[in-house]
Amino acid sequence: MFAPLQGKAGQEIIRKYNINTAKKDSILLYSEEKGLKLKSTAALYIAKDLGFPYALLSVFLIVPAFIRNMVYDFIAKNRYKWYGKKEACMIPTPELKSKFLE
Repeated sequence: MFAPLQGKAGQEIIRKYNINTAKKDSILLYSEEKGLKLKSTAALYIAKDLGFPYALLSVFLIVPAFIRNMVYDFIAKNRYKWYGKKEACMIPTPELKSKFLE
């Protein structure tokens, strides 16, 4: 499930983990069982659950987080230059909407 940081669930996680959103511009992955994952760790755990071939990326979890996060930050900084930026957001389908908490 997805939740915006501005929503109720997102705000609870921010308070629980004392996250400074002014300093965190990244993906956050939270589960009650596994706690909070940030940046490259979050992305790799998400990829792991997406199945083949994306799950193969989880092998990079053996690389120290500070190295993975340098690569993550480089990709995040350049993603719009490489892939472009849409002028408008897509309108989610009912199926996609069902994956959001709020």
